[in-house]
Amino acid sequence: MKSVSFLLIILLVLTSNTSHAQEEKKQPETERKMDTKYCLVIHGGAGNMAKRNLTPEKEKEYTNKLKEALEKGYAMLAAGAEAVDVVEAVVKILEDSPLFNAGKGSVFTHDGTNEMDAAIMNGRNQDAGAVANVRTIKNPISAAKAVMQKSKFVFLSGAGAEKFAQEKGIEIVDTSYFFYQPRWDEYLKVKNGKDTKLDHDNSSGMLDEPFNGSVDKFGTVGCVVLDGYGNLAAGTSTGGIVNKEYNRIGDSPVIGAGTYANNKTCAISCTGHGEDFIKIVAAHDVSALMEYKKLKLKTAAARVIKKITDIKGRGGLIGIDHKGNIVMEYNTNGMFRGYIDRNGQLMVAIYK
Repeated sequence: MKSVSFLLIILLVLTSNTSHAQEEKKQPETERKMDTKYCLVIHGGAGNMAKRNLTPEKEKEYTNKLKEALEKGYAMLAAGAEAVDVVEAVVKILEDSPLFNAGKGSVFTHDGTNEMDAAIMNGRNQDAGAVANVRTIKNPISAAKAVMQKSKFVFLSGAGAEKFAQEKGIEIVDTSYFFYQPRWDEYLKVKNGKDTKLDHDNSSGMLDEPFNGSVDKFGTVGCVVLDGYGNLAAGTSTGGIVNKEYNRIGDSPVIGAGTYANNKTCAISCTGHGEDFIKIVAAHDVSALMEYKKLKLKTAAARVIKKITDIKGRGGLIGIDHKGNIVMEYNTNGMFRGYIDRNGQLMVAIYK
């Protein structure tokens, strides 16, 4: 009889412990203790930029929008938000601004349409989601997040991605929402040819190329975050390249090429000529150099951009590691970029 009573007591203790463990597991992020100094980095495209090529008014528009996005993200982090939610919110601000080649400011394809791509990745568990060639989703980054959290798949495209997004309550808009006259004017200059252009026309933006009196950049937007719980996340969104054909997809939505996050190493978002970043699997390469060769973030990022340069590619990347170190590397004349670091220091910049 005693042995039976003893077994019952053990069973009750085990049941109690299991229940308690389940309650802890279900505990929301906001109720857990924040023990990491959070920070975030953003970009709005890299390319041919010189101070003389932007009016003071236009320069202020860019810097104000970058600051707005950073401050929104930092306020969310201070309130206990998770990294993936911050990435989504920050990228949405940039998607909603026609200043950048993503969402509202997306460029036009050879057929005169807008085709957008986006991806997001959670460094805590390696979950990821991406969409490509979507035309009616107001904020592609939100669709990518829905794929990550509410789908058994990682990457959806075209009409299928739009159907999924609509089923999951993501805002759908008429294609006319994305029309922006300056982008249309860029398209009209090249629509009768086969050449593709950057989102602001003209030259490549390489360091050794002369300026031409215009701003010429890859306007892809991205955000990387380290939250207060020590988790990393990355997100990237783009409208592609002017006059693209055949439903071309660049690096932005390709996990490991344009977007990557891993709590062991770093979170990365790239901008540039997508084909080049795909060829060297750029975003993951930074992480791999850190994990396998034990390189620091800055050294790894610089090495990857050197690889891009070696194959005559152009562009840049932003990154943040699990300790909150920040990097913004590029081989062009400038990159719209900014961060708020672990000490709450805000910085935005455009030129080299």
